[in-house]
Amino acid sequence: MSTTSVAPEVRKRVLASRDRFWRPEDFAGSPDAVAQALSRMARSGEVRRVRRGLYWRGTPTRLGMAPPPAGRLASAVTGGRGSGPAGWSAAVALGLSTQVARREAVAVPGRSPRSPGSVRYVSRAASTKRRDERLRPTEVALLEVLRDWDGLVEVPPVDAVARIARLANDGTVRLDRVARASDTEPPRVRERLRRLLAALGRADMTDVVRPARSRSVRRDPALAG
Repeated sequence: MSTTSVAPEVRKRVLASRDRFWRPEDFAGSPDAVAQALSRMARSGEVRRVRRGLYWRGTPTRLGMAPPPAGRLASAVTGGRGSGPAGWSAAVALGLSTQVARREAVAVPGRSPRSPGSVRYVSRAASTKRRDERLRPTEVALLEVLRDWDGLVEVPPVDAVARIARLANDGTVRLDRVARASDTEPPRVRERLRRLLAALGRADMTDVVRPARSRSVRRDPALAG
């Protein structure tokens, strides 16, 4: 199918949609021809180009196409696996802080996409197990909080542990998956998770979490809160 014959069908389907992503493989015909049609629509402002091969059809405004919500964009870029809140956004998601971040932060287990003005994407390219274990956003949030526990957690440690326990008990946070995913996390995160699991009464899971090699990291008093 030629570029000329593909373009009208692509444009018709895309313009009839709202709040969804489009990829060349969503259409029949030559992928190159579809990609060219989508690219022309992006140049005219009818869709928003997110990255190569990924476009967003949102709500047209006077300032251009409205960007996709942070969570949906992260899910689209990562295939819906292993992305979730970072920084203050992570602490708030877990009920460990009431701080309102100036920009929502989302951690993705790979290269971070372009960030709309209200969202900051954080690349966690080395944290591949987050994607392999298909972590939920709340589970990613827990690992993100463990990166800076003292800087992000505003409630007393006993209350923080109790809140995480409730999330684990109701199935919102699957501790077994978090433990397995920790294998590609920094040593300090793994040590904090080992201590947290013990505090939660899940010492049986600590064997899954690889200990830090550094004695100074294992003995760091900042990890004992």
